[in-house]
Amino acid sequence: MAFSEPAAPTPIDHGGGRIFTSGGRSLVLADDEIRLVSVGVDIGSSTTHMVLSRIVLERRDNRYLVTQREVTHESEVLLTPYRTGDTADDTLDGDALRDFFDKQYALAGVRPDEIDTGALIMTGVAVRRRNSRIIAEVFSQVAGRFVAVSAGDALETRLAAFGSGAVARSERHRQRTINIDVGGGTSKIAVCQDGEVRALTAIDVGARILAFDTAGRVTRIEEAARRLAGEAGLEVAIGQVPDPAGLARLVELMADHLFAAMQAGPPPDATAGLLRLEPLPAGPVPDAVSFSGGVAEYVYGRDARDHGDLGRRLAHAVRQRVEGWGPELQVAEQGIRATVVGASQYTVQVSGTTIFVEPASLLPLRNIPVLTPRLPLSSERLDADEIAQAVREALRQFDTMTPDQPVALCYRWEGSATFSRLDAFCRGVVAGMAEHTADGLPLVLAGEGDVGGLVGIHIDEELDLSLPVVSIDGLTLQAFDFIDIGELLAASGAVPVVIKSLVFPATAALGRDGVSPA
Repeated sequence: MAFSEPAAPTPIDHGGGRIFTSGGRSLVLADDEIRLVSVGVDIGSSTTHMVLSRIVLERRDNRYLVTQREVTHESEVLLTPYRTGDTADDTLDGDALRDFFDKQYALAGVRPDEIDTGALIMTGVAVRRRNSRIIAEVFSQVAGRFVAVSAGDALETRLAAFGSGAVARSERHRQRTINIDVGGGTSKIAVCQDGEVRALTAIDVGARILAFDTAGRVTRIEEAARRLAGEAGLEVAIGQVPDPAGLARLVELMADHLFAAMQAGPPPDATAGLLRLEPLPAGPVPDAVSFSGGVAEYVYGRDARDHGDLGRRLAHAVRQRVEGWGPELQVAEQGIRATVVGASQYTVQVSGTTIFVEPASLLPLRNIPVLTPRLPLSSERLDADEIAQAVREALRQFDTMTPDQPVALCYRWEGSATFSRLDAFCRGVVAGMAEHTADGLPLVLAGEGDVGGLVGIHIDEELDLSLPVVSIDGLTLQAFDFIDIGELLAASGAVPVVIKSLVFPATAALGRDGVSPA
């Protein structure tokens, strides 16, 4: 998403504290504490909503962690508006979106220029180029302060797993937990264990693949609905009322496919044809299952209204299958609002001085998503092919970046920095990132150790590649971080790095380090 960017936050001495300027506003740091107004916006194919929060960050060692958050306003859930007339049905209505968000700002008593930071999550048709432009215009007043995430199936699945609390619960209860996020067009499935997403998939089963008016006439038919209706022997057409018995067969079939996709290992062929990602790998039956997304409101009995779709019936059918499966049905902390509260603006971390940047004109870089692959770096003899495969696998599950956007690969160096180990590491990383850097994007590496300079020099000189490289170190990064890398500091040879991290609802983050229960 092409938002214009303000200058990178700049520290200024201010008596007993410091001020960090960003986007024309000043964030005052006093007594090692920062207070922010943050917004989280979720625009999807079916629904749109936003959350306004006040967030407090406190210094913990060399970074700031969220210690308090107060949700000050939750919008109602809006059915995502589309233009009518001669334009395509999947083009968003920018005026209706602007009116909705202006109303929410007014209800919250907050002006757009009072927002310090935030996260804009776009999924489904919102990611398409023409819709991205419409959304950019709607949020032009806060351009540069938002982390804008165009989430494909894999990232959306991970976001739901974190936002629902499934990831935190898997660590807190030491359980293998599967979270099913059933939305309007798709369902996202994540297997979580030990505080990580271990496997994920997505399937074309959702509550609004068919939509109806108050008289029961069909108003919208997704391609998946046509396919499933054909399999169920149901005729569907715009303006017609479907046969009730056929509609019941359709819902049961959708639940069957979704339940099949939740099982480990290869699914039946009919289900495999609906998958949007690779099926879940073989593994044990989960200990617990939870639901998020709009349909979760029905699964947990929090909503009984008919919203002109298949949600209520689908929830009943899926819950019946899960109750006889075996895993404990847990209540997710968040259902339809399993999304981010915003993006907390951390203060500037300064990288180590053992860094490498070539050419220096690459900097500054802004709003770079951080990739955190599970790299096999513990052995004395590193395997370049294994490292490359780990990087490719992480990239497949990391679809937040646009094709022209750099991504920062985060690694934690282990062991000695001998020539052979550095060589295998560098060759593996370069091979794993090759497809992403093929069109001239820089290779950005961010390490937690102090080998950034060695890694950068090795890639530049030993591998003899005409590849722009930024290799920095001395940083503490984690999943769902975004970073701004400033220009080289002449006095030290280091670079300032601003870290922005997606913040999930407080109840979904229980048990995460540095986050206090709400």
